Amino acid sequence: MLPRWRLSGYYFFYFAFIGAFSPYFGLYLQSLKFSAWDIGLLMSQMQLMRLFGPNLWGWLVDRFGRRVAIIRLAGVVGLAGFMAFFWLDRLPGMLVAMAVLAFFWSAALPLVETLTFDHLREERGRYSSIRLWGSVGFIVAVMGTGALLDFVAPVGVLWVCTFILLGILGVALVLPEAAQSHSLASEQPIAQVLRQPKVQALMSACFAMSAAHGAFYVFYSIHLDASGYTKTEVGLLWSLGVLAEIVVFMLMPRIARRFSLRDILLLCFAAAVLRFLLMGWGVESAAVMIFVQLLHGLTFGAYHASAIAAVNQWFPGKSQGRGQALYSSLSFGAGGLLGALISGWTWDDWGAGWTFSLGAVFALAGFLLIYRWVGQDAVPQGGSVPGAVDVRKPEKTSDPVQ
Repeated sequence: MLPRWRLSGYYFFYFAFIGAFSPYFGLYLQSLKFSAWDIGLLMSQMQLMRLFGPNLWGWLVDRFGRRVAIIRLAGVVGLAGFMAFFWLDRLPGMLVAMAVLAFFWSAALPLVETLTFDHLREERGRYSSIRLWGSVGFIVAVMGTGALLDFVAPVGVLWVCTFILLGILGVALVLPEAAQSHSLASEQPIAQVLRQPKVQALMSACFAMSAAHGAFYVFYSIHLDASGYTKTEVGLLWSLGVLAEIVVFMLMPRIARRFSLRDILLLCFAAAVLRFLLMGWGVESAAVMIFVQLLHGLTFGAYHASAIAAVNQWFPGKSQGRGQALYSSLSFGAGGLLGALISGWTWDDWGAGWTFSLGAVFALAGFLLIYRWVGQDAVPQGGSVPGAVDVRKPEKTSDPVQ
């Protein structure tokens, strides 16, 4: 039987941790009088470990199996690494604790994703109903933590994250293993795929998009807090972005049926240019910040779904897994790392406006890469979106998610 609620529970707690940690841990570090560079350096460890962590953990699974054992190990060590923050308040020790947390944290989600699809087997359309609980967890955590921090000291975020990590570990202990599926499709040499200009352009553009988001993930809450927004309002704005992302994910099959993935990607990068310019210079207007967060549906939701679809099309057979790992490492790993470090370096000297404007420059570079090197015929209309209706088949229902 499909362990639906155990898998859904893992996604709930995993993304709840992100919802409590990403927006508010920077505020806690700021309360300890860390500089913007120190905050960027500490937060960048999450991206640094995504450069090589998932590939290493994936190799261990391929060599020894035992996915669930590694997921549980990640839960134990991740919790222990995070609890060290209760006793640490100096950069060297916190850097080590953050690196340990991030290294084991990077192991969990890719393995849970493969575990989920192996449990689903021929029912992959049910993935969305399971993954949706991750978005619910994020919204609950980001709003709840924001409301809490309006009444307690910033150290409260440590307690919230600790309880969430305990939830992750508790669910991991009851996750069942599933027989791993193996693709029988022919394998194309990865080097042959990577020599194609369109692939190089897409990977470079994805790197640029994640770099553009670097200041957003590290400093957006600090930016809002300094501009007079309450913690509750900060949480509401973060939640609005996730809600926009959910809506776009649900609409992606219909969008992909009408427009080519190239056109969608161009729209997403153009939206990112506008978003980060407004984020940097329009923070005094709540209406502008609401619009900025609604654009998250394009700059992450539609962008991520389209990029995954393109990678699935261009990396055939067994090379799909390596293509997705490369996409994750180059974009969320290398790109996110660069964006976090650069924003930490520029925040104090350049200010918020110019730091977010630099993110807009990265997004513009990605737009030009897609425009110049990814032809209209390179990304066919109707790329598939994981967990959604296969848009290459006739629509059988008015519901965009089966």
